[in-house]
Amino acid sequence: MIRPKRTLHLRPDTNAPVPTTAMVMAAGLGTRMRPLSAMRPKPLIQIAGTTFIDHVLDHLRAAGVTKIVVNAHYMADMLEAHLAVNAHRLEVTISDERGQLLETGGGLVKALPLIDADPFLCVNTDNIWLDGPLDSLKLMADAWDDARMDVLMLMIPQARANHNAGRGDFYLDPFGRIARRKSGRVAPYVWTGIQMLSKRLIVDPPSDAFSTNVFWDRAIASGRAFGIVHQGLWFDVGTPAAIPKTEAMLTDG
Repeated sequence: MIRPKRTLHLRPDTNAPVPTTAMVMAAGLGTRMRPLSAMRPKPLIQIAGTTFIDHVLDHLRAAGVTKIVVNAHYMADMLEAHLAVNAHRLEVTISDERGQLLETGGGLVKALPLIDADPFLCVNTDNIWLDGPLDSLKLMADAWDDARMDVLMLMIPQARANHNAGRGDFYLDPFGRIARRKSGRVAPYVWTGIQMLSKRLIVDPPSDAFSTNVFWDRAIASGRAFGIVHQGLWFDVGTPAAIPKTEAMLTDG
């Protein structure tokens, strides 16, 4: 029997526009990146001569994003000053979390009124990626199906998740729906920190500060959480030791 290929089929309209507004998650304390994060927020740590957040902004601009909402807590003044100078051709709005760090889910809830796209992109600043034959953010926009999806995650096969020491995060079924890794098992896909979300998913928060996992679990339970596989390179740069390893691979490439 021929098994269906494990991929998410693109919609007939394969030139769907990328959402013009993206949420950039930049409020975290960066504890795993100490001591480098003792003097600056993690998004402003450099890799290959460019800060983490500038790597992300380059991708967003290239895909057609024109507005970003950036949440800020740890050393927020430094982050704002950097964006004022370096966010070329992007309209920047700060979602201010100086008073309380809201974690990823709470950060989305607070920022939601500032986001004028639905669906919208949401990107973490602790990963570095290179696109394959096609722009991955454009591929996500092409694959988005509003009738079926509340969240679409960009995945990388565990075997190609550079510097990631985990056991994987998710399974993908033949239709692209995701399921979480089972306890004691290994899952074939790692989430890259890049996703598209519908605003209808960001409702009924359980508290002020909480993880986006709450929203994901709702979408998974209703069969509305999907994944698409990244065709390029991806690096989990979560610790100081991962920086020179990543720089060496980028130089070799």
